[in-house]
Amino acid sequence: MNAAAINRLNIALLALALLGLILGLAFSLSGQADLATKVWAAGVLPVLAALVVEILRSLAKGEVGLDIVAALSMSAALLFGEGLAAAVVALMYSGGTFLESFAEGRARREMSDLLSRVPRTATRHKNGALEEVPLDDIAPGDLLLIRQGDVAPVDGTVQSDSAMLDQSALTGESMPLRMNRDQDVMSGSTNAGEAFDLRVTRAASDSTYAGIVRLVEAAQASKAPMARLADRYSLVFLGVTVVLATAAWWFTGDPIRAVAVLVVATPCPLILAVPVALVAGLSRAAHFGVLIKGAKPLEALARIKVLILDKTGTLTDGRPQIVSVQTQGDMSKDDILHFAASLDQVSKHPIAQAIVAAARAHGGTLPIPENVVETPGEGVSGTIDGRKVVVGGAAFVAKATGGAGVDSAVIAAGSVVVSFGVDGKIMGHIIMADALRSGTADLLAGLRRLGLERILLATGDRRAVAEAVTEGLGLDAVCADLTPDQKVLLVLSERKNGPVMMVGDGVNDAPALAAADIGVAMGARGAAASAEAADVVLLVDHLDRLLPGIEVAQRSRRIALESVAVGIGLSILGMIAAAFGYLTPVQGALLQEVIDVAVILNALRALRIMPKQTGQITADSDAPLPQTAS
Repeated sequence: MNAAAINRLNIALLALALLGLILGLAFSLSGQADLATKVWAAGVLPVLAALVVEILRSLAKGEVGLDIVAALSMSAALLFGEGLAAAVVALMYSGGTFLESFAEGRARREMSDLLSRVPRTATRHKNGALEEVPLDDIAPGDLLLIRQGDVAPVDGTVQSDSAMLDQSALTGESMPLRMNRDQDVMSGSTNAGEAFDLRVTRAASDSTYAGIVRLVEAAQASKAPMARLADRYSLVFLGVTVVLATAAWWFTGDPIRAVAVLVVATPCPLILAVPVALVAGLSRAAHFGVLIKGAKPLEALARIKVLILDKTGTLTDGRPQIVSVQTQGDMSKDDILHFAASLDQVSKHPIAQAIVAAARAHGGTLPIPENVVETPGEGVSGTIDGRKVVVGGAAFVAKATGGAGVDSAVIAAGSVVVSFGVDGKIMGHIIMADALRSGTADLLAGLRRLGLERILLATGDRRAVAEAVTEGLGLDAVCADLTPDQKVLLVLSERKNGPVMMVGDGVNDAPALAAADIGVAMGARGAAASAEAADVVLLVDHLDRLLPGIEVAQRSRRIALESVAVGIGLSILGMIAAAFGYLTPVQGALLQEVIDVAVILNALRALRIMPKQTGQITADSDAPLPQTAS
């Protein structure tokens, strides 16, 4: 039975229970007690039948829940002539089920909003005109018009002078961001300014937002049962209920006291309030750009004690950045960057593209090179403004110019040297490295405040590089030169210190992500294997999303536990009062209804969680060029 059919059934049962209660009260007040009892029974029996079917299904799966108490209370009330109490319990049960369904739908709102924003068509430039086309017809290289208020349907780059984009649905950031020409735009971003042109870089099916939608749908369609914390104690609670009811009947000889105990012990919405709190936590985490694939991973995320971080693309940005420019002739650093970037425009190598991006960030127009010759993996030569320019590896440029290489003493571990020559002379060197994400030290400090006791680095890179990158971070261990299998062994060995979370972004991280108690994949654009293996996906490439994600998980779990403790605690007090004759069955049913509504409303507090630590850790791709000594 699908969700829509279940919702219709819940509404029908609630309507029957409410109608039976009201009509029975009307007949009772008019002096027709026998007819009132029959009407109450008619309203109760459909609810009881549906409840018995649900109990049998649960038992077939090996699950014993507190729904049995509800069935016992309705049956006992009908058997001993307490029709009104039975009708109130039936209304309480069906109303609670409906309220839980409504609350869960409310809790899923953030994730549902992500799905509802999926664009279906796009406006494309073609032959000097605009045409509306389906998303599947869009290909890389197409030029799209993104009008004000439109959602970017695919990943691309800004082709207008600037664009103002609202990424709040993806990252939780409330302030729109200004994007300049050639800057990357994530699909799913909303145009908060004037219309702009977008050059498509990925097909719709491969774009960031499409990946997010697939992950959200997988989380919502997950067959894994929700963590029903109350059910862990259901057998104990059921036993206590039966013992109290039997004792009350045995010692007083009054079966109505047993009925009152059973009625008070009907916390059906209570056990549903727990998944409401957890689903509300899932929705709230999605608001901050953290997609958690179900209630069970959310509960596990709240108990993490050990964090293992991959380096490349996780602790670092994964893209080379300029660390410094060294001059070796009469050209300034700005001129070296300008000429090197102009020539590197023709190369698709990641290092060349990083140099071009850095030059464009400093402004100015890059001239088009002529007579270009690229030697794959080594470098590029060509003519710019009449001057012969060569850019590439130190050995490649030294051979082309007959000059000396860069002094290795000034190159840090893990750095890459791009040499630059003009008219047969080496003019300088551009030092590049995969830089640590800015604010990482603050992030790690925030994670420790949230209760993480051990933080480790696991990388396949050389130890010298790993130690140089993480110097001063205060990690508990740096594990380098690891193969994917060795990363898995590290995860398993760390379990002795508590639940382990592994964060990574590459295909090589997928086995370790799957082995960890919680696997976290970096960014929806990361490797499909890592996103598939992970329990949590950071929807944007911001490591700082871990902070609100963990805090939301911890507070959602705390709220769920509060619902269990307070709800069952109050129920037990009510049962004791009923056993001593202080509550009639009807009064007990009304009291329990108040308790159940209160705990469900308490569970919905998870929708208003506002993390104290949201951070903002990104790569400093737009930082000014360092001014190091020549």
